[in-house]
Amino acid sequence: MAEIQRVAIVTGGGTGIGAAAAHMFAVQGTAVAVVGRRPEPLNQVVAEISDRGGIALAVPADLADPSAPRRIIDAVAGAWGRVDVLVNNAAAIKHLPLAEATQELFDMHMAVNVRAPFFLIKAALPYLQQSEAAAVVNVTSSSGSLAIPAQSMYGTSKAALEYLTRSLAAELAPIGIRVNAIAPGPTDTPIHLSWAGDDVAGAYERMKKEVPLGRMGTAEEVGRWIVWLAGPEAGWVTGVVIPVDGGQVLPGALSHIAKE
Repeated sequence: MAEIQRVAIVTGGGTGIGAAAAHMFAVQGTAVAVVGRRPEPLNQVVAEISDRGGIALAVPADLADPSAPRRIIDAVAGAWGRVDVLVNNAAAIKHLPLAEATQELFDMHMAVNVRAPFFLIKAALPYLQQSEAAAVVNVTSSSGSLAIPAQSMYGTSKAALEYLTRSLAAELAPIGIRVNAIAPGPTDTPIHLSWAGDDVAGAYERMKKEVPLGRMGTAEEVGRWIVWLAGPEAGWVTGVVIPVDGGQVLPGALSHIAKE
């Protein structure tokens, strides 16, 4: 096997945006570690990448577990001896009004969406420092910029991840590590099944109305931005949060919804 030139870790890599990004990294010749709670979709992504001649590794882990970040980095470094790119894409998402929220659900959002990225970056730091083109890409959400009812737990965690992106970009720039984020809007991925209930079609129609371009995004459209921010073309870009949302966060974009 040829010497591996670059290694990327993608959390939430078994489905949706993470899986799309993993495939795109592999096409570029990057070895990819896909991380997620369920082994089955991870193994499927790895098999698909391998069938196309790429290099991939499944790393099952529950990012709500405080020990997961260290175990993930140790597994990847043990397999390939390096980490060049870290994509924090995994997310917990549950839409509930304040009256129905629980401390357990709040803590879950913070554990998966904020604590895990923070400590994954920390655990990867010794390896990222050795890379000539180290990059971290955090996947936030348009919910972190919008005041949307019943999304306080999710939106708060994603707003925190945006601050973490900017803060660590400033801290790590002197040692050559870039930290950026993308903020997807409504995207057609399986994560919506976790909150939309039985009326997924109805939920999709409501989300389309929130987007000035009139449709949901695809996992591939979002994945391209992850791969671009991690690549050499974005080598002079750090500390940015790029909306990939069909215009959802434009001022006044949601004003029509309240009138309907």
